[in-house]
Amino acid sequence: MSVALTRMEDMNSTAAVLDGVVSDLAGMLRADAVGTLSDAEKLTVLLGAGKALRLLEAVVVETVASADVDFANGFGCRNLNELLQRALLTDSPGAAKVVKAADAVHREVSVTSGERLPARYPALREALLDGAVGVAGLLAATGPLERAGNRIGNADRLAADEMLAGFARGQHLPAADSDNHDSDGTDGDDLDAAGAETAGPPATPDDLRLFASEVAAVLDPDGAEPNDRNAQNGRYLSIGRPRNGLHPIRGNLLPDTAAQLQLIIDAQNNPKVGGPPHPGVAFHEEPDDEEGEGEGDGDGEDRFNTDHRNVIDPRTPGQKRHDALAAALGIAARHQDMPSLAGAAPTLVVHVDAKDFAAGTGWASVGGDATPIPVSVAAHTACTGTIQRVLFDEGRIVGITTTDRVFTIHQRRAIIARDKECLIPGCHVPAEWCEIHHVIEHARGGPT
Repeated sequence: MSVALTRMEDMNSTAAVLDGVVSDLAGMLRADAVGTLSDAEKLTVLLGAGKALRLLEAVVVETVASADVDFANGFGCRNLNELLQRALLTDSPGAAKVVKAADAVHREVSVTSGERLPARYPALREALLDGAVGVAGLLAATGPLERAGNRIGNADRLAADEMLAGFARGQHLPAADSDNHDSDGTDGDDLDAAGAETAGPPATPDDLRLFASEVAAVLDPDGAEPNDRNAQNGRYLSIGRPRNGLHPIRGNLLPDTAAQLQLIIDAQNNPKVGGPPHPGVAFHEEPDDEEGEGEGDGDGEDRFNTDHRNVIDPRTPGQKRHDALAAALGIAARHQDMPSLAGAAPTLVVHVDAKDFAAGTGWASVGGDATPIPVSVAAHTACTGTIQRVLFDEGRIVGITTTDRVFTIHQRRAIIARDKECLIPGCHVPAEWCEIHHVIEHARGGPT
């Protein structure tokens, strides 16, 4: 009976502490005490909140780690993940991280004595309880070691645990002498603790992940081949359904594939070549100042525009990478080593109703999944490259364009020798850098 009363008192004490913390935080927020602080005070608040957040995560992890196997079932939940979702109001991935962190610091109960045995990562568990590392940092530190599995022995794993825990606390100094005493007779442990506080800042989860990966590589030098096989099995690429006119891309690339793609994107984004070309070709009319569209000073120029030569590329880095990939795909489709489809090189087919095309309104489609796009975008897309346009009228094909309308290399050389540079008035870009267009645009019925 005394044991039961003691546990009840402990539970009430723990709940009272948490209730007090929640009440104090809620009162502080309702009083708007944060908004009036200076920048230095706000930084201090962030540091304190980070420590409190990590300690609260430690409370959650320690609670889950000490729970019984049927803990979730006793409260009507299918598993521990569902219980954490409902108790913490988090999502499934967030609950899964807590469960994984709890497995790393779980302490088994001795069958003979009933005492708790040391955790799998005892030093990192102490760092968690001290608020030096949170769930993200604990998983980042233990992840590479766990992936190595039994290839890392128990002694090496505990040594790595000590190093990672010290790294998480910012203790980057070497240990003291083996007798734990310096020449002046002071205690070496005290000096280590004092020196560690000034050795460096605590490690972030990314720092811990990188350091743990290096430690795992040293302790498991033969683990690259199994990892490579796992990577081979995990590679994939999928193109999702369109959302708001855009297709999401998901996947995992092998390191060599990712490196090759990065090199291609870097080559396209090289400032020496002016960046990747914009998808398709489009001409934009200058705004008419007389109609009130421009902010010019009377001579047709924007007085707020300091880039009159259009040297600055307004595209974001992400947009440039997209356009670089689009240019690379266009080059790959035209390459002689590209396998053919239906007896020809991969050719993008644009489907559009003849009436819609004539009116310049409505919808068209591209690709095999008949993705709907505006007719104006279809005309823009069909303006360059090896693209075939098909016109429909109430389901009947009424017009098919040729895929050989693109200028041959001989025609390009002749046009470059004739024109020397861009023919748009005021533009002196060399002809080698220009796109070649028909006098009457092919999209408007011009001849091939």
